[in-house]
Amino acid sequence: MQWLRRYLPKSLLGRALTILAAPIILVQVIAIWIFFDNHVDAVTRNAARSLAGEIGLALTLIETSTEAKQRAAAIELAEQFLSINLTWRPGGTLGPQIRHTGQDTRAGAELIEAMENLRVPFQIDTVSLPRQIRVVVRGNGGVLEVVATRRKLGSTTNEIFVLWSLGSAAVTLGIAVIFMRNLVKPIRRLAQAADAFGKGRDVPDFKPYGAREVRQAAAAFLIMRERLQRQLQQRTEMLAGVSHDLRTPLARMKLEIAMLGNEPGAKGLAGDVAEMEQMVEEYLAFARGEGTEQAVPVNLPELLEDVVEAAQRNGANATLRTKGPLRVTIRPNGFRRCLTNLVANAARFGSAVQLQAQRKGHFIEITVDDDGPGIPEDKREEVFRPFYRLDDEKRRSTGGAGLGLTIARDVVRGHGGDIRLTDSPMGGLRVMIRLPV
Repeated sequence: MQWLRRYLPKSLLGRALTILAAPIILVQVIAIWIFFDNHVDAVTRNAARSLAGEIGLALTLIETSTEAKQRAAAIELAEQFLSINLTWRPGGTLGPQIRHTGQDTRAGAELIEAMENLRVPFQIDTVSLPRQIRVVVRGNGGVLEVVATRRKLGSTTNEIFVLWSLGSAAVTLGIAVIFMRNLVKPIRRLAQAADAFGKGRDVPDFKPYGAREVRQAAAAFLIMRERLQRQLQQRTEMLAGVSHDLRTPLARMKLEIAMLGNEPGAKGLAGDVAEMEQMVEEYLAFARGEGTEQAVPVNLPELLEDVVEAAQRNGANATLRTKGPLRVTIRPNGFRRCLTNLVANAARFGSAVQLQAQRKGHFIEITVDDDGPGIPEDKREEVFRPFYRLDDEKRRSTGGAGLGLTIARDVVRGHGGDIRLTDSPMGGLRVMIRLPV
């Protein structure tokens, strides 16, 4: 079944229409095939026998007429009631060799077989005339030429049946397309709402509608959204209280250490308290994530320029390069915090930082390059774990609680994107962010 999957449409609408259209077309093809294989053969056979009988009747009438007037009246009567054109050539012959043209067609073959039952010499031509059939029969004293329309060997119901079959199939598929589009539309809206919510965008106007199963899925999505929003709100409220409770004893400890002055060990205690305060702030930022901030359309180059200018004020050698207009829907404060962490990390370990942004297809790609020592390839996934710090002297001396990359990935994935680490052309580390547009 693998080969069949390659040729099936990828969309639900396309697959549903294929499932519906395949049996309809198959039934119509089988019906037309049976119709032509049985009904058309029977109709053609009967029509050929009827035409042969009419020719035999006309020939008998002409042969039994002894006078020219009687023969002319017989021909006129036969043409009037039999709907054929007759020409009587007294003394004419068929020639030494009898040929039949068109015996390879179904109508021609049936007419030849029917004419053979008359037991008179004849010639048939079903090819020369575009809309007529010509039959020449030798009788007593002459030759009778008969010209009849091709409909004499067929039936108008053939074309009517084919047109009716194709027309009914087209109408059925047209109605199916209308209904299937209306059936798939709420599924598409549900997918768009889920995608927007996954990218951190609110979907307040989404309401369940459509078939019962689709409404059930939409209702489950709304319940899930409410639960997630409630959990985020509870986490934010709890962390606000934790932040207040933790900062108060830290402030008292800083005051007591300041009162110690130059007492032995005071400097070490001050460093420990400062590190604890930094860890608390980073932990709260990580746990708080993007909070209840709403996603809005943002001019990305302006936001990146603010981040670079802030890094330059802090003494970093940071530059920015953007290509083309870049507008994306994000949570500006959360994303600014993400980029600030990345640029700060790059400036901490390298002497130069370069921030770039450009659009590639349906994504916006942002890179942060530095010329620092980089990160070993086998450690590039582990550094995203909370509080993970590489065990080397330089990184321990730079401080930090090991939450910068964790917060960055949390923010980027909250926008439906992803972040990964690679080697930088500047010789250090490259942090690559891809955001869906």
